[in-house]
Amino acid sequence: MASTPVNGGLAAPINKLLDQVTQIPERRSSPLPTHLSVPGSGSGHSTPRVLPQEGSGGSGYVAPVFEGKAAQMEAVMDGIEDKGFIPLDNVESEVKWFYNELGIDDMYFATESVDAVINHVHSLYGAKVAAFARDDNHLEIRLTKEAEDHALYIDTSRPGISVVNGPHYEQRIDEKYLNGSKGSAGYRVESFRAANSLQGSKDQQVRCYFVYQCDFANPNPSATEIDIEKIGDKRFLQKATANTKEIYRQTLQVAVERTGPVIEYFDIEGSRDKRLVIAYKQGSALGFFSALSDLYHYYGLTSTRKYVEQFSNGYTTMSLYLREAGGTAGSKHPPIEASIHQIVKEISLLYCLPQNTFQIHFTTGKLSLQETIYAHSVWIFVSHFLNRLGNEYAALSSILNPSDSTHAELLSKLKKRLRAETFTADYILEIINQYPELVHSLYLSFANSHYVQTKGQADDFLPTLSFLRIKIDKVLTDVEMTDAINKIAVNDHHQMVMKSFVIFNNAVLKTNFYTPTKVALSFRLRPDFLPAQEYPQPLYGMFLVISSEFRGFHLRFRDIARGGIRIVKSRTQEAYAINVRSMFDENYNLANTQQRKNKDIPEGGSKGVVLLDYHHQDKAAVAFEKYIDSIMDLLLPPNSPGIKDPIVDLYGKEEILFMGPDENTADLVDWATEHARKRGAPWWKSFFTGKSPKLGGIPHDRYGMTTLSVREYVLGIYRKLNLDPSKVRKLQTGGPDGDLGSNEILLSNEKYIAIVDGAGVLVDHQGLNHEELVRLAKSRKMIDHFNIKKLSPEGYRVLIDDTNIRLPNGKVVNNGIAFRNTFHLRSGEQYDTFVPCGGRPESIDLTTANKLIVDGKSVIPYIVEGANLFMTQDAKLRLEKAGCILFKDASANKGGVTSSSLEVLASLSFDDAGFIEHMCIREDGTAPAFYDNYVKEVQSIIQNNARLEFEAIWREHEATNEPRSILSDTLSIAITKLDEELQKTELWNNEDFRKSVLSEALPKLLLAEIGLDKIVQRVPDNYLRAIFGSYLASRFVYEYGISASQFAFFDFMNKRMANLRA
Repeated sequence: MASTPVNGGLAAPINKLLDQVTQIPERRSSPLPTHLSVPGSGSGHSTPRVLPQEGSGGSGYVAPVFEGKAAQMEAVMDGIEDKGFIPLDNVESEVKWFYNELGIDDMYFATESVDAVINHVHSLYGAKVAAFARDDNHLEIRLTKEAEDHALYIDTSRPGISVVNGPHYEQRIDEKYLNGSKGSAGYRVESFRAANSLQGSKDQQVRCYFVYQCDFANPNPSATEIDIEKIGDKRFLQKATANTKEIYRQTLQVAVERTGPVIEYFDIEGSRDKRLVIAYKQGSALGFFSALSDLYHYYGLTSTRKYVEQFSNGYTTMSLYLREAGGTAGSKHPPIEASIHQIVKEISLLYCLPQNTFQIHFTTGKLSLQETIYAHSVWIFVSHFLNRLGNEYAALSSILNPSDSTHAELLSKLKKRLRAETFTADYILEIINQYPELVHSLYLSFANSHYVQTKGQADDFLPTLSFLRIKIDKVLTDVEMTDAINKIAVNDHHQMVMKSFVIFNNAVLKTNFYTPTKVALSFRLRPDFLPAQEYPQPLYGMFLVISSEFRGFHLRFRDIARGGIRIVKSRTQEAYAINVRSMFDENYNLANTQQRKNKDIPEGGSKGVVLLDYHHQDKAAVAFEKYIDSIMDLLLPPNSPGIKDPIVDLYGKEEILFMGPDENTADLVDWATEHARKRGAPWWKSFFTGKSPKLGGIPHDRYGMTTLSVREYVLGIYRKLNLDPSKVRKLQTGGPDGDLGSNEILLSNEKYIAIVDGAGVLVDHQGLNHEELVRLAKSRKMIDHFNIKKLSPEGYRVLIDDTNIRLPNGKVVNNGIAFRNTFHLRSGEQYDTFVPCGGRPESIDLTTANKLIVDGKSVIPYIVEGANLFMTQDAKLRLEKAGCILFKDASANKGGVTSSSLEVLASLSFDDAGFIEHMCIREDGTAPAFYDNYVKEVQSIIQNNARLEFEAIWREHEATNEPRSILSDTLSIAITKLDEELQKTELWNNEDFRKSVLSEALPKLLLAEIGLDKIVQRVPDNYLRAIFGSYLASRFVYEYGISASQFAFFDFMNKRMANLRA
C-alpha cells in the first residue's frame, strides 16, 4: 500500500451523517481522555516535531561512561578461560560480541559483577551450542536472571514478528514489575535490539531487557509535581539528555490533568525512524508494555530501543524507537509514515483493553486490533443478551400459573438454570474463535456505520488505514451477512452467536470506538432487541461501557431519568461469575424499581452498574472515572481542540443523564461533578446528586433522606395497629456503618434484637444496648466495634472470620460467613419488625421465603424493605399471603430520590453565581441560610410524599385485599401513565393553569428566592413538563385511588380550576 500524500491524494467520501455531526458546537478539551500532540502544519495535516540525533542510536539517553569497562572485559575473559567451557580460540570473540554487538550500554556493565557477566556469556554461548545440536539448526537464545532489585532477560527473535510460543518476557515484565509499579515502589525498563543478525542466522536478532528497581530523588512528591529532577529515578536522571527530560516534562504536564494516555510521536533527524512517547497514570493500563509490541508488529515495524520510566508522582512514560522491520516481515506493510499514524490512533484503543480476549488473532495477524477489540466487545454483549430461555420456556410459562407459588418457584429455578448453563461465556468465546473471517466481515459493517473520515481544511488527519480498509473491502448488507453466517456456521448454536453480532451492529446508535479521546469503550444502544418475555417493561436508553478493569451498564426508562451508579465487587472468582451472570438483570430491576419509586418526581428511573473484573478489585476509583468519562464522550458535542473528531450519531438528539451515588461510589461523586465542569458540560451542576455540600450537594446520609421515607412506613404500621414502638422487637440487616442502617438506628426507638452487617451478626434477645448502637451509628462503624460487655447473658456476636463459636443456647456456629449470610432466614428467632437496610439483591427469594413461614404463617409480622431489591417480588407475595404486612422498596425508600430530584431542580433553577452563593457550603464550613432552610423543606416534602403513598396503599388494600406489593406497583404505574398522558394534553398550554400547578409543585423557598418566571426560563422545558405531569398525576391518584374513573379526574380538575378562578 503506498503512502498517502500529505497534500491531496485520496479524497474522503461524503458521509451523509457527517454534516449533522460536524455542525454541533465544539466542546472543550477533556481533562481526562487521550491527548494527541501532533501540531498542525499550514496544510491542515499533522507534522511531528523533529528530534536531534543524540545518545545511543538517537535515543536521547547517554549512559555514564564506565571507566572500568576494559578492565572488566579482561577479567571476564580470564574467568571464562579458567572455567574452560568455551574453547580458548572463541573466548575473545564471544566476549567482545557480548560487550560490543548487543547494544548493551555501560550502565549494565557498571552494575553487574564479573561473575554475573561470565554467567551471562556462558548462557548465551550454551544457547548457541544447543541450537547447532538441533536438527533444525535454529539459533534460539533464552536467558533469564531475576533478583529483588533488578532483572535481565535476553531473547532472540525476528524483528517485526510477535512470538506466540516464546518465553513471553515482555508479559513477564508487565506482570512481575510494571503492573504493580506505583509511586516510590516502581521499576524502570530498558530494552535494546542488536543491530546485526546473529552469526549463522540471517534474520534472528538478540533482544535484551534490563529491569531496575527505581531509586527516586524524591519518593513522595505531590501528584501534580512535574519537575523531572524531583520525581525522576536517579539512573534515569544520569542517562537522559536535557532534551529527553524536557519531552517527558511536557508530556507529564498534560498527563497530570488526565487519566487517559498522552501520546506524542517525533521524527528522528536524518532518519525515517520514529520516536513514540506515551505517558499515563500508573496502574491504569495493565499489560500495556507487551501489548504495544503486538500493535507495531502488526504494522510491520520493529523497535530498536524501548524505555519505561516511572515517576514518583504516580505516572509512567514509555519511549519506543520504531523503524520498518524490513525483509519479509515488512514487505507487505505500508511505509512507516502511514503506519505510525494508524498506530497513534490505535494506542488509545489498546489503552482501553491492553489484553483482549481475542489477542491471539491479533498477535498472529489474522485480525487487526480494531477487529479483536470489536469482537471482545460483542462477546461481552452476547454473553449478557443471547436469548437463552428459548421458545420452550415461553410456552411453559404461558401454561403454568405464576400466582401459584409452586409453579412460580419452578419457573424461577428453570430460568436461573437455563441462563447459567445454556450459553456460558466460555462457550460463546469458543464459538467466536472459530470464525475470524466472519468477525472481519461483521466488523466492516460496524465500521461502515460508525467510522468517520473528515475532510476539508479543518481536518488534522491523513486518511487512516482503518478508513482505507473500509473502502477496499466489500461491506455486506444484513441479508448478505446473515446468509454468509448460515452457510459458514456449523450448527444452530454457532449461528445464534454469530447472528448476535448483527443484532449488536444494528443496536449501536453511537460509540466512542473511533475517537482517540477515550479511556474506555462506550456504546449507546437501542434497547429494542431485549426479549419482552424477560424484560416486559421497555427501556428508553442503554449504555454499555467496557474496559480492562470493568464492564458496566447504564439503563433508563425515560428520556429524563435519574438514578445512582453502583460499583459491584466480588470476593471470590465464583462470586464474580455469579455477578457477571446477574449484573444486567440486577441493573434492569434496580432501574425499574427506581422508575416505580420516582412517581412523585419529574425524572424517570435509571441506574448504572459497574462490575469490577475479578483481578481489579482495587480499581474502583479508576473504573468509575473511566465509566463516567466514556459515557460523557457520547453526551457532549464531539469536537476536541487540535483534533477534529466527530462521531456518527444515529440517535440524533441531545441526551442528558442525571446520576447519583450508590454502593461504593459515594466518595467519587465530587470528582464526577468537577470533571463535568472541566469538560464544559453545561449541566455540570445537575449531573450528579449526593455530591458534597461545598459543591451544592445534599448528602442523603448526613440528613437521613432515604431513612425518613422508610420510617414513615414503619411508623405508619405502628400507628394503624396502635403499637408501642419501644416494645416492638426488631431485626435489621445493614449495620451502623451504612447510610440507611445508621440513620434507621438514630431515628428509631424500637427494641433491637439483632443487627446483621458486613462484619457479622450481633444478637441480644433482651434488646441491644441502644446507647452503644447510637455511638456506632454516629461514628459509622460496623458491629465488630460494639462493646460486647454491654450484651446481656443471652447476647452474642459472631464475626465473619469466626469459626466454631458456641452460642449461649449451646449451638455451635461452624462458619461465620455462612452464619451471617443466612441469619435473616432463621425461623427460630422472634421478631416483630424486619427492616432490611442493606444486603445483596434477592437475599430472600421464593425458595428461601418459605423458611420464614411456619404452619402457613409468616414468623415476621411486619417488613419494610429499605434496601433495594432485597426480596424478589414472588417472595414478597408469598410472605403477604402468609399474613405479613409488607411494604416494598419502590414505595418505602423513595426519600433519597426525592431529595436528589430537588437537588437537581435547585441546580437547574439557579445560575452559576446564585448556585454558589445559596447552595454551596463555604470554605470555613458554614452553610448559607438558604441551604439550611432548603434542606428542611426537602425533608418535609419527603415525609409528606411517603405519608400520602402509605395511606393510599393501606386504604386500597383494605378495600380490595390486593397484596400491598402489587398495589405499590399498580399505584406507580397509574401515576406514571397518567403523568405521561397529562404532559401530552393541552393543559400544559393553559398558561394560568400551568403556573398554578408549578407554583404548588415547586419548593416554596426556590419560588421566593428566584421567582417562577426565572425558574421557567432556566429549567429545560421537558423537565418542567415532567414536574407538571408528575405532580398532578400523583396528587390525583393519592387522593382518588388507583382505580379512579374519568369522572373522578373530571371532579379533581374542576376543583383545581375553581381554585384558579377564585
